[in-house]
Amino acid sequence: ILLLDEPMAGMNVEEKQDMSRFILDVNDEFGTTIVLIEHDMSVVMDISDRIVVLDYGKKIGDGTPSEVRTNPDVISAYLGTSH
Repeated sequence: ILLLDEPMAGMNVEEKQDMSRFILDVNDEFGTTIVLIEHDMSVVMDISDRIVVLDYGKKIGDGTPSEVRTNPDVISAYLGTSH
């Protein structure tokens, strides 16, 4: 298991792309399970097979990137709702 906590913090776009490729290569080459904590949602959606979303420590979403992207609880917590 490889645990990564905010590996993209402070990186520019090119560095994020390089790091994303490295993470995917490690997974492909070694079959390593990777737990990634990351706030850059484009990175998360691009490289993840499964996503778990927490809101103040409570799990509000779990599934594939497309399932999480359309989850109403995730949308409400991270994008807000109109009133």
